[in-house]
Formats: sequence, structure tokens, C-alpha cells
Amino acid sequence: MYLKIHKSGSEILVAVCDRNLLGKKLEHDNVNVEISEEFYRGDIASDEQVIEALTNAKSANLFGKKAVACAIKCGAVDPECAKTINGVPHAQIFRI
Repeated sequence: MYLKIHKSGSEILVAVCDRNLLGKKLEHDNVNVEISEEFYRGDIASDEQVIEALTNAKSANLFGKKAVACAIKCGAVDPECAKTINGVPHAQIFRI
């Protein structure tokens, strides 16, 4: 998985995607989503590294079977809240 941590002041946004999805464009109804290299391409990370990043994040955006499964495994995402776009699992986390 690719893991990229975006920081703005004290806020942390974590972007995670499966390696095979980088650069893909997905369409669903009137929504187009690009899993862009600029936003998602960071370091290649293990499940443990992703879980650690998710525990410190105010928000996260995840694409892919491995990425979403990792977030579900650590309890950061409820499986019923994950969505699928063109067959690709997707989840977002927002902590207030």
C-alpha cells in the first residue's frame, strides 16, 4: 500500500491506496474520482504502519481492498460504512 501523510498545522490527513490503483480514474454516476499520484503516492507501507498513521489522523481517505481491510481490521472504519466505486473499496474517516 502507499501511505502519504498530509499535514496542515496540527491537522493530519492520511491517504492510503493499494499499489495497483495509483493513477486510476473511477466513475460512479456523476462523480469522477482520480487516485492521483500527487495525493496518494507516499511511502510503501505495511499494515502496521498504516494502522499507526490512522490512529493519529483527524481524517483519512482510503482506496483499495488492502487499504480498506486494514482500516476495518484496526477498528478505524465500520465495514458497513465502506463504499465501492467501480468495484474498488473506498472509505473515509473524519474525527471531530
